[in-house]
Amino acid sequence: MADFKAAIIGCGGRGRAHAGGYRASEDVKIVACADPSEANAQRMSNDCGGINVYADHREMLEKEKPDIVSVTVWTALHLELIRDAAQSGVKAIHAEKPMAPTWGEAREIYDVVTENGVLTTFCHQRRFGANFVKARDLVNEGAVGDVLRFEGFCSNMIDWGTHWFDMFFWYNNDEPAAAVLGQIHLDGAPRKAFGLPIENQGISHVWFKNGRRGLLCTGIGGGGAGNRIIGSDGVIEIGGPAPIRVLRGDGSGWERPNLSDIHPRGNDTTLSVLDLIGCLKDGGDPRLDVRKALAATELIFATYESSRSRKRIDLPLETEDSAFLSMVESGEMGG
Repeated sequence: MADFKAAIIGCGGRGRAHAGGYRASEDVKIVACADPSEANAQRMSNDCGGINVYADHREMLEKEKPDIVSVTVWTALHLELIRDAAQSGVKAIHAEKPMAPTWGEAREIYDVVTENGVLTTFCHQRRFGANFVKARDLVNEGAVGDVLRFEGFCSNMIDWGTHWFDMFFWYNNDEPAAAVLGQIHLDGAPRKAFGLPIENQGISHVWFKNGRRGLLCTGIGGGGAGNRIIGSDGVIEIGGPAPIRVLRGDGSGWERPNLSDIHPRGNDTTLSVLDLIGCLKDGGDPRLDVRKALAATELIFATYESSRSRKRIDLPLETEDSAFLSMVESGEMGG
């Protein structure tokens, strides 16, 4: 018999991905799902063997009393749904990124799950990707000497950028960040991701307390790599011509590390769910713990604030809003 009951709020593609993680565990039984779209909810119910379907997540929480809840809805709804789940008595929450539309809401999410003792993770699932794990191992082995800078290249700051900021922390063994200097650019009406406006281009320069730097560029290409790790004696590239490749300072050319020694292997989202379940059973520290998500999220909103204030932002970030949203709403940016 399963140890835990799971329920899913939000039955789109990411909700189905979370369901795949629960279905891979012998310790969990999915009992219900909630979504205003009856078609989406019914599809998930069919996929999961006929679980109960709700239009109202509060009714589901009250009637089903799940131990674990996945929150896989658009970002602006995260605070309300995570608060409702945390205050209902659940033991764990696994939520989708980005964490929140404003820095104040992100901190409020952290506070409410912490105060209620709910083990909470956000799905920065690339921490389970074999190439990203190998990159971190190579950094810690000194494969490219002393690390000077982490680089990321992606389409936007809050949707894709949250992953790459999280990867900077991952490669850096979650050493804290000290300051951010950034700029964002928007022409015309903004495009949106998960209902949130996104910039046309952006740049964020991060100082970490251990002396390493991070550089995230959005809206422009990165020469074929998603991430680069630049050291005193070589370069690691993740994504692009290969899942991972290394150029060492001895001039021997690019090498492609073997990923077969990275375990566990499998779908990254499934592994993120299984990690949460394992930590719920054993009392461990989840790889995607909410405090790590909060650290990556702070870099997003610190970048926005640096662009608004035209100065370096020393952390912790003190503003509550999203400077980008505020500038778009006031007409100061875009149009």
